[in-house]
Parts: sequence; structure tokens; C-alpha cells
Amino acid sequence: MKGLWFTERQNPGLEISCLTKKTLHWEKTDYQELAVIDTETFGRMLLLDGVIQTTIEDEFVYHEMISMVALNTHPNPEKVLVIGGGDGGTIREIAKHPKVKEAVLVEIDGQVVETAKKYLPEISVGLDNPKVRVIIDDGIKHVQDNENTYDVIIVDSTDPVGPAVGLFSGEFYRQIHKALTPDGIFVAQTESPFFNKDLIKGIQKDLADIFAINKLILANVPTYPGGLWTFSLGSKKYDPEKVERESIAELDTKYYSRDVHFSALVLPPFVKELMP
Repeated sequence: MKGLWFTERQNPGLEISCLTKKTLHWEKTDYQELAVIDTETFGRMLLLDGVIQTTIEDEFVYHEMISMVALNTHPNPEKVLVIGGGDGGTIREIAKHPKVKEAVLVEIDGQVVETAKKYLPEISVGLDNPKVRVIIDDGIKHVQDNENTYDVIIVDSTDPVGPAVGLFSGEFYRQIHKALTPDGIFVAQTESPFFNKDLIKGIQKDLADIFAINKLILANVPTYPGGLWTFSLGSKKYDPEKVERESIAELDTKYYSRDVHFSALVLPPFVKELMP
């Protein structure tokens, strides 16, 4: 089909619509409705339960910012875990980092991985990197079974509904704390500072209770509600604002840079109010 509009209801009072060229894939998996459409503005787009997950046009912002701030804050991020993120974009960025020796992706829905490989090769290319190990399993269970294992853990989840609800709880963050090494760092995507204020407040309070350091990272992702997006970071030891600028690896990135590393941690007053 060509010339039809796809519309996502981003919240009860806000929708985003994209003119489509073609529906490339649709299926009902064991966990969710999975689709890939080709759009005029954002190119190929991955949808889960009718919600935009990633697009060819703007994916680099999200995937670089959810990974690079933490990787360049930790002095030796040798072993990294990604929970969710079956499209492979976050793993692709992690695999670029010279100090990473092993990157483990735990995705509950194997069909997301297979579909991304077929229709989103620019994003999923990292899944075939020799540093990467893909496990199709429950991320919460994996964390529970791997104490004191990972230097960095990244939760690249969908919105806090359906299969992802458990990934936004204080109890899960405590389990992540145990799965991290003594100087480990945790990062998760935590939605919009315009439309998810209570969620962000709750997450930041939980992280402040669990980790020595908690921060909020900002980035602009056009296809997500409001465009401005947050990532919450919890660190046992290292402060991303105190990293030596020269120590930050200069990699093949399109949004993240040494300057952006620090500027993304500068919060406007309305966002700073969400911090504990």
C-alpha cells in the first residue's frame, strides 16, 4: 500500500502521523505486534504494538546517547549487557568502543532480532560483530542469574507497558546493582520530560536510593513524544560530569561527541525539578 498515513497515539492528547510508502512486514509474535513500514520522512520504521521504536533517519541519536555516555564514563567497560534493543542499534554502538571485549544482548522476542536483520541492516549490523553474543531470554531473569558480572548494563526497552513494565521498577534496579561489578554503571531510556514527569521522578528517586551517583541525560529524538528524550544513569563510582575530556574515545558517531557528552548532562530548570 502506498500513500496511506500511519498514526501513533503517543498519549491521549497527542498523535504523530507519517506518510507511508509501503508496509514491509507485519506479524503477531508471542509477545507483541511487530511491523516494519517505509515512510516518506523517516525511512524504514520499526513498530511494536503500533508504537514507533526506531527509524533509519533518527536512530543514531538514541543509540549513541543511551550507550556512549556510560561507556566513556567507565574507564574500562570490558563487559557490557543490553536488555532489550533487539533491533541491534545499541549493540552496534557498544561494539565500536575499543575497550569493550564482550557485549551481550538479551532480548525476549527473537522475532524482533530476525526482523531487524532482514529489514534494518544499517541498524542491526552490530549483531554480527564478533564481540557480540545474542541471547533470546527474559532480561530480568538474566540479571538475577548474573551477579557481579557486567561493567555496564543498558536497558533499551519499549515504553513501560506490556512486557517492559518490570524493567521500570526499583526492585529491578536493585537487581541490576547486584549484577554490576563494584564500579559498574547502569543506563535506561526513561521517556519524555514533558509527558512522563512522574515516571522520571520515580526512577531518579529509586536510583538515588540505590546508586552513589544518579544523572539524567538529554537528547533530541524527533519521532519520540515531544522530541526531547531522557536516559537515566546510575553509577557506583564514576561521575559522567567529571570525566577527563581527553579520555573520551573519538568514534564514528553522528550525534555524540566529547562536547555533547557534557552538554547532555546540563538540565534546563524544568527538567532539573524532576531530580531528587
